[in-house]
Amino acid sequence: MSSLRPSGGARPLLRVVPPPGAEATEGDSALFALHDIDVRYGRVPALTHVTLSIHAGERVALIGANGSGKSTLLRVLHGLAPHAAGAFATRVPPQGQAMLFQRPHMLRMSVRNNVALALWLHGVRWRKAQQDAVAALGQVGLAGEAGRNARTLSGGQQQRVALARAWALKPAVLLLDEPTASLDPTAKREVEALIADAAHGRTLVFASHNLGQVKRLASRVIYLEHGRVLADLPVQDFFNGPLPEEARQFVKGELA
Repeated sequence: MSSLRPSGGARPLLRVVPPPGAEATEGDSALFALHDIDVRYGRVPALTHVTLSIHAGERVALIGANGSGKSTLLRVLHGLAPHAAGAFATRVPPQGQAMLFQRPHMLRMSVRNNVALALWLHGVRWRKAQQDAVAALGQVGLAGEAGRNARTLSGGQQQRVALARAWALKPAVLLLDEPTASLDPTAKREVEALIADAAHGRTLVFASHNLGQVKRLASRVIYLEHGRVLADLPVQDFFNGPLPEEARQFVKGELA
C-alpha cells in the first residue's frame, strides 16, 4: 500500500494514497486537492511542490518543526494564502469551514457577542445569533461567562470561546493551528477533549507539536520539512513503520 519515491529529486517521500478509510467512491472527489503547490513570502519559499488530497471525515495532523510550512498549508486550505504555482481545488465553500489559530483574537466585547458576531456575519439575525451563541458557549462550559468581557478570560477560556465560535457556525471542516500550544496542562486537556467532540462528523485538519495529541486525535499524519511533504501516512504506520530519516529524528525528539 505504501511506496517510497523521490521528492524534488532529493529526499524520500513516504506516502499512502489514498489514506486507508478515505478511498473516494466512484464519482466522488476530495474535499481539498493540492497539486504541485508552491507558496512564497517574498523570496522565501513556504511550501514547495506540495501534492495531497483530503477527504471527508479524515482527521489529519500536520507535524514538523517551526517554519516547516504547517501554518501556511492550513492557510492555503482556508483560502488565506495564495499559491504562486500549482493547482488547488476545494469542494468546501468558505462558510463550510472554520479556522482556529494558536492565539485567538477576542474583540473588546462580551463573550456572547464575540460568538454572536460570527453568526451575524454569516447572515443570522442578531437576536437568533445571540441565542445560538449562548447555546454554543454551553457546549464548551462557558455559558456562565457569556456577559463577561472576552479579553479578561484566561488563554484556555479564550480558546474555548474560539471553539464555540467555530462550533456555532456548524462547519463541515475544522482547521486548527496549534490550538493548545500556549495553554497550561489542564487547559490543554480541556481544549483537546472539546476538539475531539467537535471532530465527530466533521473533517479535522490540525497542526500540532504534541505527538501524544496527534496519536489521540489523528487518523493520518503529514510530516513537513522546509515546506515539503516528506511523509503522508495513517497514524499507526507513521509511529510504528519506517520513516524518512528527518521524520524519524523529529519523532524521537532529536530534530531541532
